[in-house]
Amino acid sequence: MAGNEINGRVPMLEREQVTPEVGALYHAQQQQGVVPNMFKTVAHVPDLALGFASLLKPLLEDGALPAWYKELVATRISVLAGSQYAVAAHSHAATQKGATSAQIAAIKSDPQGGPFTDAEKVGLRCADRLHRSAHDIDDAFYAKLTQTFTDRQIIELIATATVLEFLARFVEALRIPVTPLPVERLDGKVH
Repeated sequence: MAGNEINGRVPMLEREQVTPEVGALYHAQQQQGVVPNMFKTVAHVPDLALGFASLLKPLLEDGALPAWYKELVATRISVLAGSQYAVAAHSHAATQKGATSAQIAAIKSDPQGGPFTDAEKVGLRCADRLHRSAHDIDDAFYAKLTQTFTDRQIIELIATATVLEFLARFVEALRIPVTPLPVERLDGKVH
């Protein structure tokens, strides 16, 4: 049975409809401002919802690469995959984590002409290549990656791009509606 376009193909579950473990995940996400519609949809399969959260947490936090840059990589992949949902989510997160509006604009149109360092541009070219095919990370391009990034950074870069490719396709196939951005109050808190 197909859902309507406003609500997606699969109904989203609210906190009172999910397992206690997924409820704890909702609570943690609500502390950040909003429970993403993707999690409200995947909550139909609790282990998968918890797995997505476990994978995304280290993937999009500061690590060998800064979180704002990984969010820009996620945004770039989302643009290439044509996912309005993922573009909205990751461009907002990139801004919250320190990316500039000029960087966000460039990610959506011309990253190579944008306000990025040469190293950042190599990483964004990597994302573009991965979107086309993993085979586009040929030996010559991989050598360029190793001249630019450490092994840990390469793993984070490629993991971010490939996981976000999957998630962009997931949300678009299920037609999950874009999550409304949290409203910031005058005291700086979100609700």
